[in-house]
Amino acid sequence: MAATLHDVAKLAGVSIKTVSNVVNDYVHVRPETRERVQRAIDELAYRPNLSARSLRSGKSGVISLVLPELGLSYFAQLADAVIARADAHGLIVQVEQTNGDREREIAMLSSPRRQLADGLIFSPLGMGQEDAELLQVDYPMVLLGERIFGGPVDHVTMRNTEAAKAATELLLAGGRRRVAVIGAHENEVIGSAGLRLEGYRQALDAAGIAYDPRLVTYTTLWHRANGAESMAELIASGAEFDAVFAMNDALALGAMRVLQHAGYRIPEDVPLVGFDNIEEADYAVPSLTTIDPGRAPIAARAVDLLVERMGDPGRPESAEEILVDFEIIRRESH
Repeated sequence: MAATLHDVAKLAGVSIKTVSNVVNDYVHVRPETRERVQRAIDELAYRPNLSARSLRSGKSGVISLVLPELGLSYFAQLADAVIARADAHGLIVQVEQTNGDREREIAMLSSPRRQLADGLIFSPLGMGQEDAELLQVDYPMVLLGERIFGGPVDHVTMRNTEAAKAATELLLAGGRRRVAVIGAHENEVIGSAGLRLEGYRQALDAAGIAYDPRLVTYTTLWHRANGAESMAELIASGAEFDAVFAMNDALALGAMRVLQHAGYRIPEDVPLVGFDNIEEADYAVPSLTTIDPGRAPIAARAVDLLVERMGDPGRPESAEEILVDFEIIRRESH
């Protein structure tokens, strides 16, 4: 039979309460007592009953992470960073994906599975600014992404416009004047694509270069195949371009393949800059110059903020809006 709290207390010669304090890492336990209890725990191979502890404390030790798509490297690596940070807090992460479907995202907010977790880190893609009031939930939540701003919950995100402006300025600084864009979204203003396109346009304006819509390609998804297709369409259109800014690294890698197949040298003929700094960017040939939008800080701040909210439900209801810093990662494609 599995050892019980009573068995550990008896072997260690202490009360059940003292064993409980040690198991729950209560700070006010004398070092010698803690050591004696820990020896008894090890000898008996005692394992706490997590379900019973959850019932007593009202805490599961689990947080939820809801993302649009784990097939995209950015989100997979973001999940990895969230899991690592949560582990440092002694928390387990329950990961779910929505495929960017608005109805599925809304359903996730009230899913019975939410009751299994102490809080939620939520990155919507299908929902928009008009859905902000749906985030008014009765459990701790931290919002990620660029779909909703000024909502009722804490929000951690990146500096999309400033970072895209910096990426475009990097290309312009090399003497390029016909910078093409891969990955814009039709009529989008709020969202990663809309904000990054705004940054691109700001860089052109600052350099005194007229915006040319023929240099902007549109996609729905941001996968390699979409980047390759958009790049092929741009080449076929006959529009002259001398540099490319791709709105994420997956698009950039797809565009790179098509450019090379068409005989363009990178960066001699066409320098190329991506966005996200996914791991694959460092191993492309040539390696991809890109924007690191602060994925690791986003994950860390989101988890830390959620833990604060979980630990202090009485905190003021005013939500925090946190923008992390970005960095240009210079490699061989520029």
